[in-house]
Amino acid sequence: MNLPIRRKIPEKIIRLAERVRSERGRALLVGGCVRDLLIGLEPKDWDVEVYGVEPERLRAILDEMFQTVDSVGASFAVYKVDQDLEVSLPRRESKKGRGHRAFVIEGDPSMSVEEATRRRDFTINAILMDPLSGEIIDPFGGRADLEARILRVVSPKTFPEDSLRVLRAAQLAARYQLRIEPETIRLCQAMDLSDLPAERIWGEMEKLLLRAEQPSIGLQYLVELGAAHQLFPEIEALIGCPQDPEWHPEGDVFTHTLLVVDRAREMIADLDRPRQVTLMLAALCHDFGKPSTTVFSEGRWRSPGHDAAGVETTERFLDRLKIFTLDGYNVRAQTLALVREHLRPGEFYKARASISDGAFRRLARRCELELLYRLSKADTLGRNAPWVPRERWFTTEAQDWFIQRARELDVAQKAPPPLLLGRHLIEMGFQPSPLFGQVLREVYEMQLDGRIQNLDEAKEAGRALLIRLQEEARR
Repeated sequence: MNLPIRRKIPEKIIRLAERVRSERGRALLVGGCVRDLLIGLEPKDWDVEVYGVEPERLRAILDEMFQTVDSVGASFAVYKVDQDLEVSLPRRESKKGRGHRAFVIEGDPSMSVEEATRRRDFTINAILMDPLSGEIIDPFGGRADLEARILRVVSPKTFPEDSLRVLRAAQLAARYQLRIEPETIRLCQAMDLSDLPAERIWGEMEKLLLRAEQPSIGLQYLVELGAAHQLFPEIEALIGCPQDPEWHPEGDVFTHTLLVVDRAREMIADLDRPRQVTLMLAALCHDFGKPSTTVFSEGRWRSPGHDAAGVETTERFLDRLKIFTLDGYNVRAQTLALVREHLRPGEFYKARASISDGAFRRLARRCELELLYRLSKADTLGRNAPWVPRERWFTTEAQDWFIQRARELDVAQKAPPPLLLGRHLIEMGFQPSPLFGQVLREVYEMQLDGRIQNLDEAKEAGRALLIRLQEEARR
């Protein structure tokens, strides 16, 4: 076996394969982990298919070897072992109804490798590897397709049974920079995607946006395969929408969006997953308002108010995908705020001689300025298309100034917390009152403007304001 590949296979899989062999069976790596190994990537998840061992005996072996074994599909013997390993019997599937899950699945340890592998979606996912000998089993030519960077279906007959495969085609093409062959494109274009649940659609979209170095490849295929027309009308609406010729003399808003998404993808490595998702969604959605606002005025195409108009369209897009919070982070609210404010760094820069610290602090209350900086930077760099002469390329001077000032004010991550709280007013001897809310809001506005620097000043301002409001209420 190729030693670099052998070193990447976890020892627990080697031990499992040896144990299965002692039972006169054979354990084979299959699917995405083999694909990734062959192109030099480190698989995140491992799939092992066990041939020649009955389900009851396989379960006994797994229970003996591993502490935790969860049945994913007990009726057809699929077991989740640890977080990164799934063990299953070879199985056959038949479509018995409408919907992504409407399959009857039957495990059969006596199936041949070719018969079991025929149910897979693409040839590059239908390659098997013996973890003990390193033998590659490739009944459908997946390795040649992988080397040629071609995405091809295994079986034109069974491929259309699972509508999710259209989205998988787009995200795999993006992640591995593949060309989808014509017959596969035709099959995808003819498939109805209306049975797909939101969580499955988003699962593939997240892979497209986060795992591909060039998500634009996948977005273009979503259009070509017909998925955008069926599932993402907001994306399809960008096609043909005129772009400001100063930015894109030969492009439209969709072209600009592709460039922006690729630039944003270059900026997410140091972010946690919720913020990665937020930035990529904002990059995709930032110009959703242009189709409804673009007009030809004074000799050029303009999109007045597209930032605000895009919020409503983005809301529909996110709601359809059921994107709300992730790990406690409000992805939906932040994405909408970024779409609404994505022009703000440039506007602040133009008014930099007069823009106040308070304006930065108030903006930080509406969205995360670190993410806004990256979105605005991606938007600017997304104007620098290959067909635009380099001497006309835009720089990120405005964005660099913006984030430097935000960091100096310590508001790049979040707005400053209020110094004065209701409990402080109570500690000062005031009885709880409906006036508290007004006092706290006004004192916080003073704090944002820099007129209040510490808690003592906040208490003094709160005391004076509350006494004045109480006197006014008694008159």
